Amino acid sequence: MTVREWRLLVTESTDGATNMAIDEVLWRGRQAGTSPPTVRFFGWDPPTVSLGYGQPLDDSVDVAACRRLGVGLVRRPTGGSAIYHDGPERELTYSVLADGTDLGGAGDLLETYRWIAVALLRGLRGLGAAAEIVAVPEAEGPTPAFCFARTGRYEIEIGGKKVVGSAQRRQGTCFLQHGAVILGVDEPRLRAVFPTTRDPLATMTTLEAALGHRPKFEEVAVALERAFEEEHGLTLRPGGLSPEETARVAALVAEKYGTEAWLAGTA
Repeated sequence: MTVREWRLLVTESTDGATNMAIDEVLWRGRQAGTSPPTVRFFGWDPPTVSLGYGQPLDDSVDVAACRRLGVGLVRRPTGGSAIYHDGPERELTYSVLADGTDLGGAGDLLETYRWIAVALLRGLRGLGAAAEIVAVPEAEGPTPAFCFARTGRYEIEIGGKKVVGSAQRRQGTCFLQHGAVILGVDEPRLRAVFPTTRDPLATMTTLEAALGHRPKFEEVAVALERAFEEEHGLTLRPGGLSPEETARVAALVAEKYGTEAWLAGTA
């Protein structure tokens, strides 16, 4: 049976280690039944490159350039490839933390991707973007180091270019899915942090390019909140972390996401 009342958590600007710790705590809490299903919208301060769970930290990301530009580095608990997350003026990141039963039985990877994608699509179209879901992508071959270099199943494009990049991690039917919704782009910085990606803008686009203006973080968050509710019949209740969740986040930052061993992939 679908759980109709979910938590809505909005944290506009948080550092990378804290962002990833929050999502893991909510995911683990959902597995244990101590946290409700949650939709979260968040930003990054400072701007941060996030690596996929199993992605090597190699020369595809210029660590020296990140340090020079004040860009953070973090490894996600979800898979996929690296993303440059700009501040909330240029990106909104979402996460969905739930069990398949919360979705009415949409249990496997592709079903949950699609469940989330149709809500994202509704929200982006509500903003005026001519967005489309890519059910069967054309490109194959080795996974690129830069997430927006290739569109995956049930990701979203505008005009044949990717505007939302997503990745998921599962244990049983309980999952955490992340995704970056690109509002605008700092092209020089993007090229600096991904030096081996020949032309990062060849395969990605932004809502600014699609709409002729850059929507604000708050505007996109409201549109997506409404879309999840209308598409899936949910009620999203604004809320924060419990004291227990807050304590677990702090511990995970100190013991995991803020450590060099986790970033290097050796933890």
